[in-house]
Amino acid sequence: AGACRAGTLYLTIDTGNMRPAEEIAQILNKHDVRATFFVANEKTFRGDWTLDPSWAGYWRDRVAEGHVFGNHTWDHAYFRGDTADGRMRYVHLGGKTEVLDAAGVCAELGRVADRFTKLTGSKLAPIWRAPGGRTTPGSLAAARGCGYEHVHWADAGFLGDELPSDKYPNDKLLQRALAGLRDGDIMMMHLGIWSRKDPFWPMLDPLLTALKSRGFCFATLPRRA
Repeated sequence: AGACRAGTLYLTIDTGNMRPAEEIAQILNKHDVRATFFVANEKTFRGDWTLDPSWAGYWRDRVAEGHVFGNHTWDHAYFRGDTADGRMRYVHLGGKTEVLDAAGVCAELGRVADRFTKLTGSKLAPIWRAPGGRTTPGSLAAARGCGYEHVHWADAGFLGDELPSDKYPNDKLLQRALAGLRDGDIMMMHLGIWSRKDPFWPMLDPLLTALKSRGFCFATLPRRA
């Protein structure tokens, strides 16, 4: 118990451009921290997609290390409101809007679950995160109907790796996280962000060092009752 005197934090990592994916995995290994990854089929710096067979080895290695995996939707589009007849507006990058019914939401989540199991032999945990954290009452209910509870993040746990680095430099984001995180908080970052000029991910190493020295432990989701 002494090691966890400050409490428990939950580090979650959403897919991204995957450029620092191996380095992030090395940092987690160095600190013996298990994370919860939320997986979508996103375009990577190699020009392929995060759930292509070319990434199977990466995901299998993370499974073997004891990390946990949740669903982040297949297309990584945004839920932008429910329609009067109980369907969900699902807006893609570039503005194309789909209108999904509950079965459509479950199909979108099911594609990720099926592909992840095909790539790794392992199952997703019964949790999901909507891209951008944007949910609607309909999307939450639909996902619950096919077995997924939504997981957001704590305000203090928003590590800011997607913010512009000129306005939010790494040292400022690091200090903000260290000042704000409390027992039970869910933290959120990505496996690489296209838009940020000075990537935040190298700060994960000093961040974990400082949090552990303060007496925080790390656990995976879903929370144990």
